[in-house]
Amino acid sequence: MAGLSYSGLVTNIRNYTEVDSNVLTTDVLENIILNAQYRIMRDIPIDSDRSQQTGNLVAGQETINCPAGALFIRGVQVYDSTSATTGANVWLEKKDVTYLQEYVPSTESAKRGQPKYYAMFGGATGDTDTTSGRLFLAPVPDTTYKFRVHFNKMPATLASDNITNYISMNFPNGLLYCCLSETYGFLKGPIDMLTLYENKYKQEVQKFANEQVGRRRRDDYTDGAVRIPVRSANP
Repeated sequence: MAGLSYSGLVTNIRNYTEVDSNVLTTDVLENIILNAQYRIMRDIPIDSDRSQQTGNLVAGQETINCPAGALFIRGVQVYDSTSATTGANVWLEKKDVTYLQEYVPSTESAKRGQPKYYAMFGGATGDTDTTSGRLFLAPVPDTTYKFRVHFNKMPATLASDNITNYISMNFPNGLLYCCLSETYGFLKGPIDMLTLYENKYKQEVQKFANEQVGRRRRDDYTDGAVRIPVRSANP
């Protein structure tokens, strides 16, 4: 299937289910489509949603804010430099927050250093840079090291005022099947149709995930035709 627009998706949902707008109203379908997209974002860490954010740690401060709109954190780099995100750096190892609290039980100056570990610290109440949660660091920074957080961001969702997005254009079958599974759940049956589209959705997820893995591993240099120099006699 080619990419889907919002109106095309709405039409397909009503056509596949043979349920009209008296039951599947505009508001109902907006919620179904939104819920389906959130499910897809949880099920597939989409490469196009990758992002980065840099900043400076604060000496003596054991936490930093998660980037605004972060769905999940992929990794954290801390640089030896306090002025540039270049040169020597370390990737922090992810641990549970209890491990970090035992590793460095206080923020005393003598126990500070360049962080080696991070943990999700919770506290998320929204999607801004101050409400997306916090990251706990250990050891507590002893200076203002530069850092880079790698994360997946919340993409623009498909809606009546945003008629296409990455998911609708690159994962249209999966989006449709996920919406149909959600719709039959809303309609409370028939169960065999819900099961059908749930299985179809899972198959599309697997195919899309495999495509992403393939793109990460291949490019023209690493996966192109083997180029062996051929020496020929001078003419």
